Amino acid sequence: MRSSGILGIVLVCVGAVLLAFAWRASNAPVDQVVNSLTGRFTDGTMIYLIGGIAALIGGIFLVAIRPRS
Repeated sequence: MRSSGILGIVLVCVGAVLLAFAWRASNAPVDQVVNSLTGRFTDGTMIYLIGGIAALIGGIFLVAIRPRS
């Protein structure tokens, strides 16, 4: 397997883990109160969410591309 494919699989896994952390953090009592009062999640939750989405999209892109022969 080529190295970009392996890196893509690793990024997909890291993205999934970060999204799981974001989901768990968004269900925390403190985050629920902040979300109720301000309509936004805390900065830490948003970092997990944005990082997870970026890693997931980047990983899928790396897995999907095929090298030209």
